Amino acid sequence: MRIDYSPFYRSTVGFDHLLNLLDTASDQGYPPYNIERSDENNYRVTVAVAGFADKDLSVDVKDRVLTISGKKEDTDRSAYLHQGIAERAFERSFQLAEHVEVKGARLEKGLLHVDLERRVPEEKRPRRITINAPELRSIEGNKAA
Repeated sequence: MRIDYSPFYRSTVGFDHLLNLLDTASDQGYPPYNIERSDENNYRVTVAVAGFADKDLSVDVKDRVLTISGKKEDTDRSAYLHQGIAERAFERSFQLAEHVEVKGARLEKGLLHVDLERRVPEEKRPRRITINAPELRSIEGNKAA
């Protein structure tokens, strides 16, 4: 299934590179993931990591690249008749836009949620510029009697 990211290009500024990377990364199938946008500055990457415990997972950020990896320790050598839950080692990387920070990560019901927040410094935030207009003066004259 191919995801169409074109609506995001129209509604975001500064994430073009991130969206391009997501578009090319969506061809890879394992593990599946979602990227959610809850508001203008908050995002969540959710990765399906069934069978992995938190000790088997790693979430790292370096040079604006979020890397989520997992490697299962071979402690249980069961003889599977069928193994549909992959549990194979993986590494997913996501390029983060400038000023995007990882707020936290939690593992819940086989899903790893990584919360992201865009924190733009005050000096880089958009601001309204007042247009200098000539002062308006009221014309007061003597009232005619």
